[in-house]
Amino acid sequence: MFLHPPEPQCLSVIVPCRNEASHIDAFCDSALQQQLPAGWRMEILVADGRSDDGTREQLQQRCAADPRLRWVDNPGRIVSTGLNACLREARGSVIARLDVHTRFAPDYLAQCLATLARTGADNVGGPWVADGVGTIGQAIAAAFQSRWVVGGARSRDTAYEGVVDTVYLGCWPRATLERFGGFDEALVRNQDDEHNLRLRLGGARIWQSCQIRSHYRPRSSLRHLFAQQRQYGYWRPFVMRKHSQPGSVRQLVPATFVAALLGGVLLAPWSVLPLAALFATYGAYVAAASVHAAVVSGHGAALPWLPMVIAAYHVAYGLGTWRGLWDVLRGRIPSAQFARITR
Repeated sequence: MFLHPPEPQCLSVIVPCRNEASHIDAFCDSALQQQLPAGWRMEILVADGRSDDGTREQLQQRCAADPRLRWVDNPGRIVSTGLNACLREARGSVIARLDVHTRFAPDYLAQCLATLARTGADNVGGPWVADGVGTIGQAIAAAFQSRWVVGGARSRDTAYEGVVDTVYLGCWPRATLERFGGFDEALVRNQDDEHNLRLRLGGARIWQSCQIRSHYRPRSSLRHLFAQQRQYGYWRPFVMRKHSQPGSVRQLVPATFVAALLGGVLLAPWSVLPLAALFATYGAYVAAASVHAAVVSGHGAALPWLPMVIAAYHVAYGLGTWRGLWDVLRGRIPSAQFARITR
């Protein structure tokens, strides 16, 4: 996988991107301002997925101006092929993944290195914190952050410190990736969850530290949120097929809800009670979850949008899971409809 031998105290930052002309300069500025411990140096490898909006040209100009930046071609155009393209060119003894749509604390990478040294873990990262723009974006971020919506995922707990089943982005000793390999290029989504599941099944330890701080910019419309979550759900059965188990039980709940909803609709000609009971129960849950998310996030103005946002999260993910399961059971290759990442 690695084409170059490791260099001591060199940190390789790997970043996949495609059509990010409006964001790539701000990301490069932020990444180059990272404060590393004394003696460490950094290379930033950005894999461009054959962008057609000027991203490639911007990157090449930035790389020419700063030798720490390196442009990498990603003909596969998806995240997993981009990450692996970066890994092949990486020279670092430690590898850290960054994201173009995430803002990082100035000591983000330094805290990653410190956490690796302190814990001896095989992969480390910080909590996944969403910071939305606009009323709908804030509602999406509030729901994203709520334990009531995401099933208690520790990755959304900003105060948690300890072992987790998956972690946002990630930072690995090179030896971990040499042992477990890179990212599954058959997966358009969920390649990070699959990679962490592979690590855990092999006895590796994944650690989340509240000292590793960043803020992710989520989607800002219900349409884009629905498309994103449906795509996430679609790829879940392909991960399950590979490992004969889900990453966690909570990932199956949306599909169970959608199945119950369909069952209620089919039974409606004979009795509306099951469907009415389901709507009443889910409606009460959504109302309580919406109020809780609005209060905890401090975005009271987002409250009117939260019921629709929460339903979009669950229904889209559940529908995607069933569509993916249908393709898996029929032995079909993944649908082209779900094979391209869009913002």
